[in-house]
Amino acid sequence: MATGKTQVGRLVAQRIGWPMVDADDEVERLAGKSIKEIFQDGGEAAFRPLERKVFSELCSGTGQVVSAGGGAFIGPENRNLMLANGVVICLSARPETIHHRVDSADAHPDDGKDDGNGGQTAPVRPLLAGGDQLERIKALMTQRASAYAQAQHTIQTDDLTVEQVAQRVLDICLPEMGDAGGNPMPGSSQSSAPQSDPDLAAVVHHSGGSYPVVAGWGIMDGLGDRLHSMGVKGPAYIITDSNVMNPYGRRVQTALEKSGIAAHCFVIPAGETSKSFQLAQAIYDWLLGLKAERGQTIIAVGGGVPGDLAGFVAATFLRGVPFIQVPTSMAAMADASIGGKTAVNLPQAKNMVGAFYQPQGVFADVQALSTLGKRELAEGWAEAIKEGFILDASLVDVFEEHAEALMRLEPEISTQVIRRSMAIKADVVSQDERETLGVRILLNYGHTIGHALESSTEYGRFMHGEGVAIGMMGAARIAYGMGMIPQETVDQQERLLKRFNLPTAAPGVPVEGIFRAMSLDKKTQDGRNRWVLLEEVGKAVVRRDVPQELVEETVRDLVK
Repeated sequence: MATGKTQVGRLVAQRIGWPMVDADDEVERLAGKSIKEIFQDGGEAAFRPLERKVFSELCSGTGQVVSAGGGAFIGPENRNLMLANGVVICLSARPETIHHRVDSADAHPDDGKDDGNGGQTAPVRPLLAGGDQLERIKALMTQRASAYAQAQHTIQTDDLTVEQVAQRVLDICLPEMGDAGGNPMPGSSQSSAPQSDPDLAAVVHHSGGSYPVVAGWGIMDGLGDRLHSMGVKGPAYIITDSNVMNPYGRRVQTALEKSGIAAHCFVIPAGETSKSFQLAQAIYDWLLGLKAERGQTIIAVGGGVPGDLAGFVAATFLRGVPFIQVPTSMAAMADASIGGKTAVNLPQAKNMVGAFYQPQGVFADVQALSTLGKRELAEGWAEAIKEGFILDASLVDVFEEHAEALMRLEPEISTQVIRRSMAIKADVVSQDERETLGVRILLNYGHTIGHALESSTEYGRFMHGEGVAIGMMGAARIAYGMGMIPQETVDQQERLLKRFNLPTAAPGVPVEGIFRAMSLDKKTQDGRNRWVLLEEVGKAVVRRDVPQELVEETVRDLVK
C-alpha cells in the first residue's frame, strides 16, 4: 500500500515499450463497478474471487507490466501463478512511511490515482477503514509478511523516488529477461555494461544503500578482482579464526594481494567464546598499531563467529569502517553473513551487545564447504532447512528430494540451494532491516530454545545449527500443542532434520539453565517470549500467547 506500484509500473512499461496493466482496473471492468462499491456491497470476500479470476487471465499472457494490489499476493493460488509466470517484485516501506503517504494522499485527493490496496483514488482504502490507521497498517504487514517474503525481489521505497524505484526494477528484471538475442533490453543501466554476475544470488536493499550477495563454486581466488572492481583499496584487514586461517584466510589474502590490495590478518581462537569484548579490544589495538583509517576495509573470513566479531569491530572502530563478509561455513553462508547483525556475547546470554551494520558485499565460495566435517556441514544446513519451513515449502521439498546429494555437497545442487537460501534471507532483510516490522523475527524460528541451549551449556556442547534444530523441534511441538499444526508436520520436520544427522533433543541438559537463558532472550517483550511458530510448512507467525506451562513441558521433554 502506498509504495508507488502504479506509478513505478507505468514508468517501467514506458521504458521497455510494454503495456501496463493495473489489476484493480481489470477487477472493476469484470465486476462492472468500482472497487469501493465492491467492498461496500460484499466486503473483501466479494473482492478476492474477482481478483483471482483476473490473475488467472493476466498470468496466461506475456510481455506486460502488472501492478498488483497489496493483497493480491496473499492467496496461494494467485501467488503461485505470479511466481510461475513472471518476475515478482515486492515494493515495501516502513509502516510509518506508508501512513505518512496515505495521510498526504488523503489530504490531496485530486492528485491522481494512488495504488494503495485496491488501487482506488487516495481517500478510499477499505482495509484501513475505522480505528487507528497506523496500527492497522502494522497489523496488515505482520499478517502478510510470510507471503511477501516469497517474492523473488524486494525494494524498500522509503527513501527512493519513483524514478529510482523504476530503475531498480529494470536493473533486476532486464538482464534476466533480455531480448530475443539474449541481450539486456533497453532501459537497463546494464544495457551497455558486461552481463550481470552469474554467481549473484540476491541484492540486499537497506536504508543506507544496497549490496550484492554472491555464491559460486571456486570463486575465492578471484575475490581480489571482485573487490578491486568495487573500489576496495589496500590495506585491508582480514579477521579469521584458527581453523580457517589455513587455507582460506591465507587464500583470501593472496587473492587480494594479486589484485594490488595489501592485506593483514588477525587470527582469533576458533569457537563461540571468541565473541567477547576482550578479543574486540585486542583487534582495536591491532588496528591502531597498523594505523588503520576510516576508509579501509575489514574483511571477515570464516563462519558466524569471525563474521559477528569482525562486523562488531567494523561498526564501532572509528565510528564505522567498510566491511565485507567472506563466509566459509554453511551456517554463515545461508544466514549469519547476510543482514548486518553484529554482536559479542555476555556470560549470561548470546549476542547481547551489538549493532546492525550492513556489509558492502557477501561473497561465498561454496567449494570451501568441501573441507568441513560432516557435523559442521549438517549444522549449517539446519539454517537453510529452517528458512524452508518458515517461508518456502518448495525449498523443503528440495531438501527432502536431495538430502543425500546435499550432504555429499554435490556442486550444482548445493550451490543452487545455497543461493536460494541466501535469496530468502536477503529478501527478508530488505523488507525488515532492523527487525521492527515482524518480518525478520520469523528467521528466529528455533532460536529461542536453540540459543538457550548454547548459552546454558557454555557454548561447548552444541554447535549453533544443532541448537537451532533442537529449538525447531521444540517450537513445532509447541505449535502442535496449541492446535496450530498437525502431528504429521512435527514428524515431517523431525524426519528431515534426522536425515541431515541433526539432533532433535538435548538429553541431560539442566532445565533451570535453559529457562534462565530464555528469560534473557532478545525477543522477549513485556517479560514474555515471542515465539515463532508454524501454521503450516512454509508459513510461520509470531505468537505472544504461548502458555508457560506448555513451554516448560516441551523443554522438559526435549532434555529427558
